[in-house]
Amino acid sequence: MNEINVGIVGLGWVAGAHIEAFKAVENARVTAICSRREHSESDLEQTYGQPLKAYRDFDKMLADPSIDVIDICTPHPFHPDQAVAAAEAGKHLIIEKPIAITWDGAKRIKAAAEAAGVQTCVCFECRYSKHFSLIRSVIDEGLLGDLHFGEVDYFHGIGPWYGQYDWNIKREMGGSSLLTAGCHALDAMLFFMDSSVEEVTSYSTRSTNEVFEPYEYDTTSVTILKFADGSVGKVASVVDCLQPYYFHIHLVGSLGSLLDNKFYSSKLDGMVKEKWSTLETALIDSGDVADHPYLPQFQAFVDSVDAGEPMPLTDLDTSFETHKVVFAADLSAAEGRPVRLSELK
Repeated sequence: MNEINVGIVGLGWVAGAHIEAFKAVENARVTAICSRREHSESDLEQTYGQPLKAYRDFDKMLADPSIDVIDICTPHPFHPDQAVAAAEAGKHLIIEKPIAITWDGAKRIKAAAEAAGVQTCVCFECRYSKHFSLIRSVIDEGLLGDLHFGEVDYFHGIGPWYGQYDWNIKREMGGSSLLTAGCHALDAMLFFMDSSVEEVTSYSTRSTNEVFEPYEYDTTSVTILKFADGSVGKVASVVDCLQPYYFHIHLVGSLGSLLDNKFYSSKLDGMVKEKWSTLETALIDSGDVADHPYLPQFQAFVDSVDAGEPMPLTDLDTSFETHKVVFAADLSAAEGRPVRLSELK
């Protein structure tokens, strides 16, 4: 296997976490960055502990034949143009979520990646966490039976104390509560419920606290999902809360239920229904990107690029469906009506 070289565009907080993760990925390394700001290569090496070629011109970075993968860590609205250009240059893609803040932008990326035949990793990295892997194992072992209800909620107050606040407050940059952050919860819902979404109904609101007043869009939304198999779900995205970060998960099935890292299953003899049993694992309980499971995700992507096949769990097709549900939910909230997924063409 030849070593895969990665070029990162956008040198912010998330990019730093990506660089650190790639230091432990086998057969891949970050070799270049592209930023609107001037960076000396000696300063970059001192900051990140490895040599990095510095570009300010994205087209020049795309023209570098030594770069195999473009890792897009810029603010959300820049993703479509950069991803399309990178795909057309024959580069594989890593794209931070959301891949776009418009449905047309998401479709442009998908069409370009498919036309170029490049592989894509979308950063719904929570699917690679120990917490989500454990939940998926409980489901796959049949301990919950057939799921008929799911509730996955994202509570993360993104105020002035958080790095992306200054640009995140703008509608043209953040998009919506779901797009800017809550899409992690909606993606988790689709990961746990083994059925496609047919229809969504969403409502949105916002806090009256003055620290969230600058937001140009509603900062809380609640989405009800109707699945093809008859099951239902609910996703709350709350980025205007004053509380510790909390990723709430409650799954209910024909044989048992799971709540975060606790469960009850009638399939196991001797369990006491009056008390939850705890599943010890590392919870998804931080909005700090340094705590996100990029390492196993990026390793899976690198291995898939080498094999010439889509990666598991967070490939473009899978992640595109999550985005489609997000855009349907935002349309429902905006128009005050249920939206069928078939309406999005």
